[in-house]
Amino acid sequence: MGILERRVVAITGGASGIGLAVAERWVADGGFAVLLDLSDENIVAAISQLGAENARGIRTDVTKQESVDAAFASIVQREGRLDGLMNGAGIGRPSPTAETSDADFEFLMSIHLGGVLRASRAAHSLLSASRGAIVNISSVAAKNGMPQRASYCSAKSAIEGFTRSTAVEWAPDGIRVNAVAPGYVRTALTDALIAEGKLNDEPIVSRTPLARFADPQEIAAVVSFLLSPDASFVTGHSLVADGGLTIDGNWY
Repeated sequence: MGILERRVVAITGGASGIGLAVAERWVADGGFAVLLDLSDENIVAAISQLGAENARGIRTDVTKQESVDAAFASIVQREGRLDGLMNGAGIGRPSPTAETSDADFEFLMSIHLGGVLRASRAAHSLLSASRGAIVNISSVAAKNGMPQRASYCSAKSAIEGFTRSTAVEWAPDGIRVNAVAPGYVRTALTDALIAEGKLNDEPIVSRTPLARFADPQEIAAVVSFLLSPDASFVTGHSLVADGGLTIDGNWY
């Protein structure tokens, strides 16, 4: 992709997991990353890793519009530009659908889908000025039916619909909008689910043609491409990076 010449990216959920991997890739290519994250502890650790000259963090709650607006107002004041946005904030709370409360369902939707809306809306004018790009993190859960994950599957499916709609609506503004749908990635989130017995990695690995989880850096490379000028004619697309999980027909 070449040197980004200090192009600025904002990353929700940017202080850990895929978000941090994207920040690492962006910084390695010469850019500056603004990490929007709810965890002060993760922000401090991430900035220490990336270097204060390459990144800064803003404590942001993507479920609250005032928090998101304040974060992007800070970007206007401090960086004065925005070239890319990755919407990656999310949680995973598997539960039997018959036992899922309205509050739990709405909370997960507010983080995933609502967070994409709030951050994209707040970033619109900045990205229009730079003719920038947005990448929303979807999932293979948008493609497959997964038991006890109705909330998560619903949110990720909706994110892909949001991606297509805004890609068309915001094309005249010079903004490209795409999504990346990862398969299973070795992050702190998936490790926690495995440790809690809520995720069994053995059938996932055996079901995936490449026979492993992804490294966060592999997903970051895909996000980096879609945010870069190399993807200048790609918009409204959901790029699946799942090791072949969703296309494998060799199960019979």
